[in-house]
Order: sequence, then C-alpha cells, then structure tokens
Amino acid sequence: MQIDKELDTRGLNCPLPILKAKKALSDMQSGQTLRVVATDAGSVRDFQAFAKQTGNELLEQHTVGADYIHVMRRR
Repeated sequence: MQIDKELDTRGLNCPLPILKAKKALSDMQSGQTLRVVATDAGSVRDFQAFAKQTGNELLEQHTVGADYIHVMRRR
C-alpha cells in the first residue's frame, strides 16, 4: 500500500494523535493515505470514531510491539 504521509505521535495521549491526524489530513489531497503511529491504546477506538465522524476511510489498524498503526484515506 502506498503511504503519502506518515505521522509519528508516539508518546502523545488522547486527543493529540487525533488532532495531529486531522491537521495532516486537511493538508492532503482527496484519496491520499496517512499512516499514524501512536502509543496510546485508546487511539484504536479514537481513530474508529474519528473515521465515522469525518468520512475519512480507516483502511487498516494493527499493533506492532507497543505501537498502534492506523492508516487512513482522505475523503
């Protein structure tokens, strides 16, 4: 999968990963993908809710060690 932009939010707690993702997505073109790496376990639920509220597509979520990876497509 092609990732157009990557955002490292490790060490940040809710709501900062979502706020940084929202800002990054606003600077992207429709259809581009954003990969967010977070360490906040609550980010899994937060990104699911964020996708529903904003209409951006949550393509993938998985965990690698202590990192939670979220991949979104800009609407």
